[in-house]
Amino acid sequence: MEDDLPEPWLRGPINDVHPLVMPLFFTFSQVVEDLAKHTAGLAREQVWRKVDGASLGFHLKHIPGTVDRLITYLMGQQLSEQQLQALKQESEGEESLDELLRLMEETFRRAEDQLRHVDPQSLYEARSVGRRALPTTVIGLIVHLAEHTQRHLGQAITTSKLLRQPDSL
Repeated sequence: MEDDLPEPWLRGPINDVHPLVMPLFFTFSQVVEDLAKHTAGLAREQVWRKVDGASLGFHLKHIPGTVDRLITYLMGQQLSEQQLQALKQESEGEESLDELLRLMEETFRRAEDQLRHVDPQSLYEARSVGRRALPTTVIGLIVHLAEHTQRHLGQAITTSKLLRQPDSL
């Protein structure tokens, strides 16, 4: 049972993953486990109910959408038209909780597949983000992927708790 396990970062190293990339894998595992625990049983209507301007559904679409976009930049590429369209639609949807969690896990697995191939020698290489080509590095994107994902995890957990207490909405 997952409750008996320590947090992902305390479970030991992951084979074939560079130590400076590994924390992002731990972040992804933590997000999957925490969301499964804190969102269990929420109905589709609850998932899309707005709480202070954003729905749980938004956070559950925004996390994988952002991971996909930031991995694209990390790999030195620019966003596709499909990624830009998906960004515009993160606040909308009718997906069920299961569909959203499955999308997140699939996105994390694709990202992990790409991250396994990051050359440790490239960690300090320059990268650019967005249409304005804002400057960063490979390691900067890895750090931002972890912190941004965790930030929205916290917002998703808080939103889930509020959804279970409708009198507080």
